[in-house]
Amino acid sequence: MLDSIGRKINYLRISVTDLCNLRCRYCMPEDGLCKKDHKDILRIEEIEDIVRESAKIGIDKVRITGGEPLIRRGIIELVEKISRIKEIKDIAMTTNGILLKKYARALKDAGLNRVNISIDTFDKEKYEKITRCGNIEDVLEGVKEARKVGLAPIKLNTVLMGGFNDDEINDFVNLTMKENIDVRFIELMPLGQASTWAKENFIPNTTILDRFPELMPLCKDDKGSPAKYYKLPNGKGRVGLINPISNHFCSSCNRIRVTADGKIKPCLHSNYEINIRSLLEESIKLSDILKLAIESKPKEHTINDLEYEPVIRNMYQIGG
Repeated sequence: MLDSIGRKINYLRISVTDLCNLRCRYCMPEDGLCKKDHKDILRIEEIEDIVRESAKIGIDKVRITGGEPLIRRGIIELVEKISRIKEIKDIAMTTNGILLKKYARALKDAGLNRVNISIDTFDKEKYEKITRCGNIEDVLEGVKEARKVGLAPIKLNTVLMGGFNDDEINDFVNLTMKENIDVRFIELMPLGQASTWAKENFIPNTTILDRFPELMPLCKDDKGSPAKYYKLPNGKGRVGLINPISNHFCSSCNRIRVTADGKIKPCLHSNYEINIRSLLEESIKLSDILKLAIESKPKEHTINDLEYEPVIRNMYQIGG
């Protein structure tokens, strides 16, 4: 389906929980969050219905997010249900990797194609500091298991933060020299908990190119991808730059998001949301609600405008 300015919307990112087993400083308050009642979170059956109806209007790519999706009860069952929808050609998941060693094989068998793994540092102490509780070894074991079972291509998502991990840029980039893996640097975004923190720690992704002028730009093979990919000479993997702040990719945005509590966000960087359950109670068909969301996508976000109002919700509440 095309939106109001002619972009083909074929990508659904759907959050299955706002809970997480980490407490990352740029994402979640230190004392955690108020747990929603079970009734306030989309049931597995509701998520399946949303994906099925989305497929009928042109969605063929689904990403499962959270919070941390692997702590959601029934997650393997959900992946299997989505994989049976014939129009869906690609099912991916974004995870922090903590539980991936345990679930990678079952996810692959259920129909998951690939994973993006969030990892902001390779340093054990720094990882524990930024996540407030995590063990980097759990993540690295998860990466190994994902590769072993064939959840490929594996993409490592690294949020670039000045004064925290900018001293590890070389380590991340050089990883792609020997490993067939994608490392994607993501600019720190001013969302919820990070709206102030981001301003103090933001550095543009151009820093990567400044430090590695030998990186060669690659032709974009996925027009809907937010990443611009580069490669080291003779490198096996790729370096991706996702620049939502310094050089946004709104003109090629092909996605809508559904939060764990049943709200559709046509744009990540807007507070505008469509309440699925409320509209269903008004006897509006789910397919029409999804069409409304696509038609409501703005031309572009306004983060860099002086009048911009930061998004209230944190990333764990929206879906990473």
